[in-house]
Amino acid sequence: MEEITRERIFKIQRNLSDAGCEAAFIEEFLELEKGKKRREQYCLLSRHKASLLEELHQNQYKIDCLDYLVYVMEKEEKEEHNNGRKIKTDRRMG
Repeated sequence: MEEITRERIFKIQRNLSDAGCEAAFIEEFLELEKGKKRREQYCLLSRHKASLLEELHQNQYKIDCLDYLVYVMEKEEKEEHNNGRKIKTDRRMG
């Protein structure tokens, strides 16, 4: 079996760490790398990617909620401003 170079191990660790993988995940991935078990590695990466996507969607929903609240507040403020103008205009006419 071919030995993995330190440089390759470092690059894999760095990449997985940057992708938010925890130490146990990285160790498991490297063990699979030593055994050249690509299919299992792809499965690990796919599960982690799915987890990140789920987190992204949850955060997008939260952002959408905040955007909606800002929209409602601005709409109310605009309506209040327009109603205030009508009242002032009406007073001048009388």
